[in-house]
Amino acid sequence: MTTRTRILTGITTTGTPHLGNYAGAIRPAILASRDSNADSFYFLADYHALIKCDDPLRIQRSRLEIAATWLAGGLDVDRVTFYRQSDIPEIPELTWLLTCVAAKGLLNRAHAYKASVDKNVEAGEDPDAGITMGLYSYPVLMAADILMFNAHKVPVGRDQIQHVEMARDIGQRFNHLFGQGKEFFTMPEALIEESVATLPGLDGRKMSKSYDNTIPLFSSAKEMKDAISRIVTDSRAPGEAKDPDNSHLFTLFQAFSTPAQSAEFRSELLQGLGWGEAKNRLFQLLDSELGEARERYHQFIERPSDLEDILQLGAKKARAVATPFLNELREAVGLRSFVSQVQVTTQTKKKAAKAARFVSFRDEDGSFRFRLLSAEGEQLLLSNNFADGKTAGQVTKQLQSGQPLDVRSDDLGFSVWLDGACVAQSPAFADSAARDAAIDALRVALTPARD
Repeated sequence: MTTRTRILTGITTTGTPHLGNYAGAIRPAILASRDSNADSFYFLADYHALIKCDDPLRIQRSRLEIAATWLAGGLDVDRVTFYRQSDIPEIPELTWLLTCVAAKGLLNRAHAYKASVDKNVEAGEDPDAGITMGLYSYPVLMAADILMFNAHKVPVGRDQIQHVEMARDIGQRFNHLFGQGKEFFTMPEALIEESVATLPGLDGRKMSKSYDNTIPLFSSAKEMKDAISRIVTDSRAPGEAKDPDNSHLFTLFQAFSTPAQSAEFRSELLQGLGWGEAKNRLFQLLDSELGEARERYHQFIERPSDLEDILQLGAKKARAVATPFLNELREAVGLRSFVSQVQVTTQTKKKAAKAARFVSFRDEDGSFRFRLLSAEGEQLLLSNNFADGKTAGQVTKQLQSGQPLDVRSDDLGFSVWLDGACVAQSPAFADSAARDAAIDALRVALTPARD
């Protein structure tokens, strides 16, 4: 049976989804989820949002908008697992387990942390000014997101590749420390759609909320047209040849067009298509591509209770995987129930008591004797002769009573004494080492009876 590829991706809930989010993460993830060989997990990364944003209303609004975006974009919640990160309590617990094995040196190299330190140093401030542990530990939380569900592929932007690699490093470290030959975590791989991994914004820099250069994904047609009109272009007039390869506008067009449409647009730019008309062409393309999804989006926004129901069902599906897996990880690191530990110990001792057994028999002369056999069936003791079975039974009972054993070595054998009298002897062994090992086995065999 072919194993389905598990795909996992999330989007941080700190703003309104824009074209860059859609082209770089949401659209390829939705397309991948339709593959019958894919087992897809998609989530709202609202714990990550707390690292960047301290505005509760903004985070709440963003969660609503992003949930509606996924669904309006065509995500089929019957085929995938769709949930909010904060609805899965196992994720922060796994984050701590991973934090305890993540190397500080590894986290020191994280791009987001280094960029913040560099910015502080350039400004003449303390290197860690304004840097929270949330920002510093961000890669560990992301590793928990990925490793909790043992994702094979993680669709990410190019700037997030490092975090997938760090998840691999942390997962390997945990496997090495606690696996004892078992690989708890699958090693994930980053999945990037090269042609649209990073889209330019209005000013040519990467489209990002932090640069305030985004084109909202499901804004009204008028708002989208206004945003597109602000895309920075060069000063070449209509009729002058444009350079498509250095045009942010062309890059955006290419991300949403077919190869044929893209080739035609390139040709028109080279022939002198004016920037105003070029922007209008981009608007028409996007409006055609996103119009129906925009309508679905606004329907979801107006019915938040429906979104809540969908996400709660998704959380139930996700936790059906996460809860038993985390229990397994807790067991591996030693966070075990005292009750189950006692039960295991008791069961083990009961098995040991059955393994070492006394065998009574009647000798040829009519006397009664017994043997003590080890778990492997080896004879450890052969008793003296007793006049009746009752006496022999009392001796075996006394040996199992828990009182200290009086074992006396004798050349290559040993004997057991009770109340100053010898009651049983061992067979002769090959050497003193074998004899001593047998004495140890005798004590082990009688240990359950002495508890």
